[in-house]
Amino acid sequence: MKTFEIQNVKDTRSGFGAGLSELGKTNPNVVALCADLTGSLKMDAFQKEHPDRFFQVGIAEANMMGVAAGMTIGGKIPFTGTFANFSTGRVYDQIRQSIAYSGKNVKICASHAGVTLGEDGATHQILEDIGLMKMLPGMVVINPCDFNQTKAATIAIADYEGPVYLRFGRPAVPNFTPADQKFEIGKALLLNEGTDVSIFATGHLVWKAIEAGHKLAEQGISAEIINIHTIKPLDAEAVLKSVAKTGSAVSAEEHQMNGGLGDSISQLLARENPTPMEFVAVNDSFGESGTPDELMKKYGLEAENVVAAALKAISRKK
Repeated sequence: MKTFEIQNVKDTRSGFGAGLSELGKTNPNVVALCADLTGSLKMDAFQKEHPDRFFQVGIAEANMMGVAAGMTIGGKIPFTGTFANFSTGRVYDQIRQSIAYSGKNVKICASHAGVTLGEDGATHQILEDIGLMKMLPGMVVINPCDFNQTKAATIAIADYEGPVYLRFGRPAVPNFTPADQKFEIGKALLLNEGTDVSIFATGHLVWKAIEAGHKLAEQGISAEIINIHTIKPLDAEAVLKSVAKTGSAVSAEEHQMNGGLGDSISQLLARENPTPMEFVAVNDSFGESGTPDELMKKYGLEAENVVAAALKAISRKK
């Protein structure tokens, strides 16, 4: 099992802030809109450096999406910023009608996703956002795993023409991807080659999958670990190539089991190569108040859960 060096421990929302700041210096068409959460979204640097291109819309998320859609008509590339719950559930109609339906070049940037939002509780811990966004025709859905990858993804989506949903979070997590790694939308990253089981992970669960890979290696099990940072479009070629070799699969995500990454992979496998598959995700439940670590453990999103799912998937091979 390959070993990954942790460069530092940082939150992914700071990666977004760093990427947005860099875009501000290199792309004059990039503008930023925020719904009264500038500090939480780490948009402070962009606001300070480019006050004429930063728009504080207040607690009016639906209006923010409409304003962003309008700005694209003048050739601007708007990045909207608020919590994932308010970026999707609260404004779904505006995104569907004003952005997705008309293919507007808006980048919907969503922080504090999943249960790792922690003590703010179930009302803020959206676990359905990936499903909501991936069902919209033409919407790209990206969920990077660490600071470096979030920064790279933020920069990359500015060059993509069309609506994008970029999801990230609040907790500090291991930062292990190369700072100079090129981010390719729709291209999965093979982290570790294996022969017994394919583990497809996204977001905060990528590091958990790596930890699980080491635990499985101690049991003599070879896990192939793939970072699916782009949930839509899904890298079908990478998924199918991996399971053709291993014969079993696990998906791991900080999201509802219904509508998430595992849902997309299982649909692909059902059509192309039926394969024993297990899911590490929240099982039809809202979150609750607690520390991120407590909630990850309670809702079965730890490395040990990935290990258990991998062993079960392997046991189901014919």
